[in-house]
Amino acid sequence: MLRTFDMNLLLVFNTLMEERSVTRTGERLGRTQSAISNSLKRLRDALDDPLFVREGAGLVPTPRAEAMAPEVEQIVRRVELCLRQETEIDLATDSSHFVIGAPDRLSLPIFLPVMRTMHAIAPNMRLDLRTSDRDVSIRLLASGEIDLALGWFDDLPTSMLRSVAFSEDLVCLCRKGHPILRAEGAADFQSLLSYPHLVVRSGGGRHAAFDAILSRFGHARHVQTALTNFTLVPHLLRDSNQVGVFTKRTADYFAENYELAVIPIPLEIAPISHEIVWHRRFTHDPAHRWLRDYIQKACSAQG
Repeated sequence: MLRTFDMNLLLVFNTLMEERSVTRTGERLGRTQSAISNSLKRLRDALDDPLFVREGAGLVPTPRAEAMAPEVEQIVRRVELCLRQETEIDLATDSSHFVIGAPDRLSLPIFLPVMRTMHAIAPNMRLDLRTSDRDVSIRLLASGEIDLALGWFDDLPTSMLRSVAFSEDLVCLCRKGHPILRAEGAADFQSLLSYPHLVVRSGGGRHAAFDAILSRFGHARHVQTALTNFTLVPHLLRDSNQVGVFTKRTADYFAENYELAVIPIPLEIAPISHEIVWHRRFTHDPAHRWLRDYIQKACSAQG
């Protein structure tokens, strides 16, 4: 019966139960009186019950209609909820749970302030941060293991969308009093490559984006230490002549909090562009859209 039953008839039935009038039901549903009468006839035929009988100027439901009414009302209300497009969220009560993938270099300069302030605005929203480089982030987005990614990306699958968050330069980070600081302005290129380097790469390995840039110029650097996160970076740089080439916001954070020094690097390199990337199925989700906008504003505020 369900395969052939017109579900729109349930809306007519529910409205007739509320109005007890064919005329008023037609007015509410934007249909003619004859159209409502035809729908009522179809309901009677399908259910083999008169459902409503005339009494005075109105309609009175039969016992079958009275028994159906609560169930039909729930069906109509649930369908309305499914079809309603939510455009706003209540930040005071929203309990969405998001997992964000990003390289470790963005944890302190970007996500530390985001997490400090977000829970004051949306106290029930849960946010997890997962360290991942660009290739891993795309795979995790595709599998649904993360909801949003922030970082530097090349080509994206057609299922992904992006928006530019911010751009920043690569700079050199080292200890105060390092011999490389004796030069005014940017360090001499040969001087930069003469010192041992410290590299951080989320996915492991001893090469990062700066190594690819160097190879285009026909150069390479000596990597003395390779790490997968930034926890040890300030301590290793502060106690040695190692240097690190990192994005500026990360380097600035460590310089301000660990008494390190930041200097330009002696190469004409285009700024690194960081993007917010998500699966297109989340584009119109109100909570997801709010989170994207919030991170976008946080990135702009840090510039």
